[in-house]
Amino acid sequence: MESGAKEDGKCVNFRYYGGWATPNIYFLGFAGFVKFGNIRIGGLSGIYNAHNYCLGDHERSPYNENTIRSVYHVREYDAYKLMHLEELIDIFLSHDWPFGIADYANCNNLFATKKHFKDEIQQGTLGCKPAAQLLEKLKPSYCFSAQLHCKFTAVVEHEEGGRVTKFLTLDNCLPGHKFLQVSIIRPYEVQYHEDWLAITQKSNRRSFDLPTRTQLDMQDCRQWVKSRMEDRGAKPCEFSQTAPPHKPSDSVSNATFS
Repeated sequence: MESGAKEDGKCVNFRYYGGWATPNIYFLGFAGFVKFGNIRIGGLSGIYNAHNYCLGDHERSPYNENTIRSVYHVREYDAYKLMHLEELIDIFLSHDWPFGIADYANCNNLFATKKHFKDEIQQGTLGCKPAAQLLEKLKPSYCFSAQLHCKFTAVVEHEEGGRVTKFLTLDNCLPGHKFLQVSIIRPYEVQYHEDWLAITQKSNRRSFDLPTRTQLDMQDCRQWVKSRMEDRGAKPCEFSQTAPPHKPSDSVSNATFS
């Protein structure tokens, strides 16, 4: 899974690099890439905000009225890491729709239910530009997004290599809404990917200063990761509870944000 703007900011920040959210749900982090069975899955969490996109990851608890919102915003640093993946992927996840995705579909049904989308598309304000750049670079077989509360499909034909991306987003989880489609993938096993761990190790600073669009030198990091994966294996540790769950009967603090 990836995150959007409804999850608890402290929990999401605590799992910045990803990890188990529950025994059967694996969070990809602010940006992530894993193997699930034989399927390669990458994802970018958060919602796009141009003002905060180029800022570093500065939000820390306790949040104030601004950072409680900006903690969910996509950062260039996270998209930059995903852009360094060298192999194509099977599934790409994002909360926001990729910018321009509506250009690859017949939007008549979309405009019938979401009339304001037509203006947003014409004004160039619908969608996330980093997600569109990653869609073009990674050329996934499938791209799944959330956010805009309707079912919508599109087919992107990439010029290079003749690959095709099938895009799908679903509606809210409500009676009578088209909110569910199921794919069966076996075996049910999450594994780390060597290249992603090497990218993470090479750029392991959350206030990372981006080079001038240069490629990271990954060879030494790949060797470092490979030697450790040979020792411990590629599977993440099993889920373990690190904090007690919320109880509705617990008192709620009246403290204000500082």
